Amino acid sequence: MYRRRRWLAVLAAVLFVGAVEALSDTAFDAFLPFPFHTLLVLAVVGAVVGTGALFAFRQIDRLTRDLRERNAALESRNAVLKALYDVSVAVSGRADPDKTIASIVDHARALLRADGALLGLDGPAGELSLRAASVVPGILLGDQPAGVGVMARGEDDLACYLRADYEVRLVAPVGYGEKRVGTLGVATARSDRRRFDPTEVETLAALATQVGLALEAARLQSELQALAVQSERERIAREMHDGLAQVLGYVNTKSQAVEEMLVAGRVAEARQLLAELAAAARSVYVDVREAIVSLSAQVPPERGVAAALEEYAALYAESSKLAVRFKASPEAIAAQLSAVAQAEVFSIAREALTNVRKHARAHRVTLNLALEGPEVVLRIEDDGAGFDAELLSTGPERWPHFGLAGMRERAESVGGRIAWHSTQGAGTQVELRIPVGVGASSLLQEGVASPGEIGGPTGPHQAVRSSISVRSEAD
Repeated sequence: MYRRRRWLAVLAAVLFVGAVEALSDTAFDAFLPFPFHTLLVLAVVGAVVGTGALFAFRQIDRLTRDLRERNAALESRNAVLKALYDVSVAVSGRADPDKTIASIVDHARALLRADGALLGLDGPAGELSLRAASVVPGILLGDQPAGVGVMARGEDDLACYLRADYEVRLVAPVGYGEKRVGTLGVATARSDRRRFDPTEVETLAALATQVGLALEAARLQSELQALAVQSERERIAREMHDGLAQVLGYVNTKSQAVEEMLVAGRVAEARQLLAELAAAARSVYVDVREAIVSLSAQVPPERGVAAALEEYAALYAESSKLAVRFKASPEAIAAQLSAVAQAEVFSIAREALTNVRKHARAHRVTLNLALEGPEVVLRIEDDGAGFDAELLSTGPERWPHFGLAGMRERAESVGGRIAWHSTQGAGTQVELRIPVGVGASSLLQEGVASPGEIGGPTGPHQAVRSSISVRSEAD
């Protein structure tokens, strides 16, 4: 209907101009000589065209304003979405919680075009303390950006931190799940009476949610660190109990026996026991050195598990006096494994090598890291005495001193699996398979310096090496 009216208006204008033109050639000739009737026609045409142009220009201006307003709204929405994305990346990336929260507060002030943004956290007794603030100079009492004290909770909690000529205009609760943990608010001067639209209210609520997620991520990270510390303490305690404590008990018993033999004049037997004590002392010395190495060796993010395994293999060869060979393919070095998976691979390899030294009576050990399909495979082989692998079908708990149950649990915790292949007198192979995680953090990165290669990816040997094959001095 609207389109019909538009064309009717155009048709009416054309008919009106045509009528004036027809009259100018007939009726107007009697009293309007040339050129006055022509001027009349031009005036009528100009009036019609001007009226139509005025109407059209007004419509164009209105549409232009609408487009500009919508474009501004879209740009504002895009800025909000980008800010929320950046904040979400920071939270999910487990960055420094204080920096993440400060960034969120800065975004709140910038996106809502306020003079200040303040974050207050609830205390155990219902008090509220200022955790972070992004403000213009002179807005806070004492001009302190954060930590200016605590107060009792009220309807306008954050206002007590502001000078008298500023007020909190918009607030959003901070929490995770159903639990409220604080308040995020923005403040302006009292003279600024602008109203916040629903989009700005939603923006502040979204940022408050991100603050809650950042606080929860920080809490979970702290708990994980505490659990990791506790787990490592328990591991060290088990190793000391199974190794050092038992050897010291053995030494104490044997030393008493030596003393009794010397008193009885049984010198030869005492010498034999002293030789056994010396062997036990050497064994516990190796255990202590290996424990120190395992505690100091880590999986550095900039190098990856291949480099960590090679370094540990060299230290292990020196302390155990075994010939150790480590090999890793370029595909395995470039594989995508999460940091947790790499840590478990390193721990399993360390435990397997400890078993070789203590129980295998081997002379040579080979570590081979390769990529087979979607899995990173680590094989550790020795030429030692071996054992009856069929007994493992009854459960690795039958071999508690080997730590096989713990190795299997570590592998399964990152979606992997481990198997032992061995026969008595023919050595043992430990095969660990870890799936390559899609989207996992790449700590085994392509282009990282190959283990044993000095100078990184631009080192002098990078162009000619297709794999890693490093022998220890004991080989």
